[in-house]
Amino acid sequence: IEGAKDGKGRGKQVIAVARTCNLIFIVLDVLKPLGHKRLIERELEGFGIRLNKEPPNIYFKRKDKGGINYQALVPQTTIDLETVKAILGEYKIHNADIIIRCDATEDDIIDLIEGNRVYVPAIYVLNKIDQISVEELDIIYKVPHCVPISAHHKWNFDDLLEKMWLYLKLVRIYTKPKGQLPDYASPVVLTQGRSSVEDFCNKIHRAILLDFKYALVWGASVKHLPQKVGKEHVL
Repeated sequence: IEGAKDGKGRGKQVIAVARTCNLIFIVLDVLKPLGHKRLIERELEGFGIRLNKEPPNIYFKRKDKGGINYQALVPQTTIDLETVKAILGEYKIHNADIIIRCDATEDDIIDLIEGNRVYVPAIYVLNKIDQISVEELDIIYKVPHCVPISAHHKWNFDDLLEKMWLYLKLVRIYTKPKGQLPDYASPVVLTQGRSSVEDFCNKIHRAILLDFKYALVWGASVKHLPQKVGKEHVL
C-alpha cells in the first residue's frame, strides 16, 4: 500500500523481508499495470531496494585530509567534479577518494554514500492475460523483465519458471549413469560463478574428489560430446 515504506500498514516489516530476497516477483493486473507498478517501485526504492540494477562500479573511501580526489575513468554524461563535491558536501564529507568506472548518476553517488542499498532482481508477473487480445500480448512480451501469465488457466507458467532460473543465476546439471540415459528428474543445482566440476563434486559428496581423475561432459560447455575435462572445467 502507499506509504508502506514509512510504516503504514506494518509496511516496514513487510518490505524488510524483500531486502533479504534473491528474487522479487511483482504480480500486476495486466489491465492496469502501470499505476500499481509505479507505486510498488516507489515504496521499494524508498526502502533502499534497487530493482534490476547492478551496484555502480565506483570506489569510495573517506579520509582525514587531502580534499576530494576525483577520477572518472569513463566519460560521464550527467555528473562532474562539481556535482560530486556538492553531493559529498551535503553529507559533510570534504575529504575522500572517489574513482568512477561507469557512467554514474547523482542517485548512484547518493546510494554509495548511504551504503544501505540492496540490489535485487525482479520479475513483473502480468496476470489475467486471458482478458486481453493477442496483439496486446505481443506488445507485453517485448517489455523488459515482464512475464505474462493467467493464474486462472495456468497459462505460461513454464516461461515464468525459466525466467526465475535465469534471474536467480542457477545452473541445472544432469547426471548420466554409465550406459544409461541422463537423469532429468533430479538435477544438481549450482549457481553461476560456482559451477565448476569441482563444485559439482562437492555438492554431491566431498569424498568424490579424492579419487577424481576426469569427468565426461555433454552439453554447451564443451566442444565434443562427450569430452573429458578436469575439475576446473566450468559447467
